[in-house]
Amino acid sequence: MRYASVLLLLVAVLLVAGSGCTGTPAHAKVGDTVRVHYTGTFDNGTVFDSSTGREPLEFSVGAGMMIRGFDEGVVGMQEGETKTLHIPADRAYGHYREDLVFLVDPASIQGGESLTAGEQVCITLPGGQVMAGTVTGISPDGIVIDANHRLAGEDLTFSVTLVEIG
Repeated sequence: MRYASVLLLLVAVLLVAGSGCTGTPAHAKVGDTVRVHYTGTFDNGTVFDSSTGREPLEFSVGAGMMIRGFDEGVVGMQEGETKTLHIPADRAYGHYREDLVFLVDPASIQGGESLTAGEQVCITLPGGQVMAGTVTGISPDGIVIDANHRLAGEDLTFSVTLVEIG
């Protein structure tokens, strides 16, 4: 009887090993290309972005393609796992910076005389750096351009499902 039990155990081990199943699922790590579905919300529950109805988002973990908190949050996840990531502003798009709000002469922006609040523009700083920004105000003194990311200063929450590790 004891011999039969050992033989059955050995057969089971060989079947599992032969199937390529190691019993240890892969976990996402830095350098992996992953595909995820996500929904991003503010603290009040308002959705600001989601991959619902689209292809999963694909990125290389640790390559700087994503905000830091999101990138770090998928490390250790396995395929099919869903995780909630709470990401403070400093690990997302940074804190809101007043030094990224500029008053510019309309003549310094192509089409500046016909801009309206909410439009996206590119401005060239005195050092030659080009920045994208949003027109937030228009006055006789000039055009106010805010070059902060629209999510700067926001703590964010993401529900993330790891679809595939490539």
